[in-house]
Amino acid sequence: MSSLAKKEVYNSEVQSEKIRFKEKVGYASGDLACNLIYQTVSTYLLFFYTDVFGISAAAAGTMFLIVRAIDALSDPFIGTLVDKTNSRFGKFRPYLLFGAVPFALLAILCFTTPNFTGSGKLVYAYITYTALSVLYTCINVPYGALTSAITRDSKEVVDLTSVRMVFANLGGLIVAFCVPLLAGTIGESTSTATGWQATMTIMGIAGALLLIFCFRNTTERIQVKEVHGKIKFADIFEQFRVNRPLIVLCTFFIIIFGINSISNSVGIYYVTYNVGRPDLVKWYGLLGSLPALIILPFLPVLNKKLGKKNLMRVSLSLTIVGTLALLVIPPTAIPLILTARLLAAAGSLIAGGFMWALIPETIEYGDYKTGKRLGGLIYAMIGFFFKFGMALGGIVPGLVLQQFGYVADQVQTPHALTGILITTAVIPAVLLAVALIVINFYELDENRYAEVVKALEMREKTGR
Repeated sequence: MSSLAKKEVYNSEVQSEKIRFKEKVGYASGDLACNLIYQTVSTYLLFFYTDVFGISAAAAGTMFLIVRAIDALSDPFIGTLVDKTNSRFGKFRPYLLFGAVPFALLAILCFTTPNFTGSGKLVYAYITYTALSVLYTCINVPYGALTSAITRDSKEVVDLTSVRMVFANLGGLIVAFCVPLLAGTIGESTSTATGWQATMTIMGIAGALLLIFCFRNTTERIQVKEVHGKIKFADIFEQFRVNRPLIVLCTFFIIIFGINSISNSVGIYYVTYNVGRPDLVKWYGLLGSLPALIILPFLPVLNKKLGKKNLMRVSLSLTIVGTLALLVIPPTAIPLILTARLLAAAGSLIAGGFMWALIPETIEYGDYKTGKRLGGLIYAMIGFFFKFGMALGGIVPGLVLQQFGYVADQVQTPHALTGILITTAVIPAVLLAVALIVINFYELDENRYAEVVKALEMREKTGR
């Protein structure tokens, strides 16, 4: 046991306390809030900049790359700040309370069109979008870390995560269907710019209220009262040295979010050109998230029956089968294609949802090994790696399609169609196979994690 561990004093509530369903809904509402606001931004802001605000596609694309790089690099610094926070509201919840209204206001400003010149528009967009992205990290990192402060019971964590993922995907469905509908309806009676601003105002207000609801209906039961040993940025390197489960999970996040980014980006090409049915794009996209509302509520049951590693193996294998099926299904067999999409999405959503439930375990293990409970910093590290995975996944389709001679808005050559199919099925399947190997190195099985929790609870009782 480290010397730092001996100097920590914890709030010693019963850690196996069952979390009420109201609190689970309260916690999940935070992810619904983030999706209503930030997924609207992620999905429609580029279109708004180019087609409504009047920024060139090249300038907007460069700005997105720069802002996302700033956002990813800011994660560890914000995580360190969160771990240093101690207030009467707790360590993580204050960010939800005090960030809710500014988050909504900045989102509305991003969808506002002041009467500036060309360069003035670009400067305005850089300032508002960068501020929004950094503030989103200031909310999302402590929100994610809040799970580890609510409970350390692994079953309760899985329950919390399953409800959270249902709400997150519900937010995605609302954004996919309601945002363009609202923007179009309001824009018809006013103007396109006003339609988008009003729509973002509605999403922003709803998101802010949900974040405040999340703040009011969650409790930080596991609190570090006093830490002798300064929390610093260099703790990242200490965690990578001693926290092997965290390394495995970071690697897993890169792979899974890379795969998701590839699949989401190339799906429209596959349906439009290989299948020849652009009218099915919205349904193909819908089937990518719809299974979450059906499957994720049963995540705790699946975890109990299969165990964490077997659950991940089954879900990843299911995704591989659904993905590779597209190689042999004829483009004219629409029902089979949609079935394969549904199968792959089901496996992907189970794996993607469950891996969030493993993060609190790495926080406990890091505490066990170093004597420092670094919930904010570890969630920030995870955030950096999944953003890195999304960035890599966003680059791959463009490079592959270019290599195979894809040309936009025309009938594709057989060679180009092969490139689209490889990007849709083969590359994700190979990466999923790598993920299957990686998850075997996750050493915190049920028995080992129970030992870690027991040691931590003993430390709390004795104060040593």
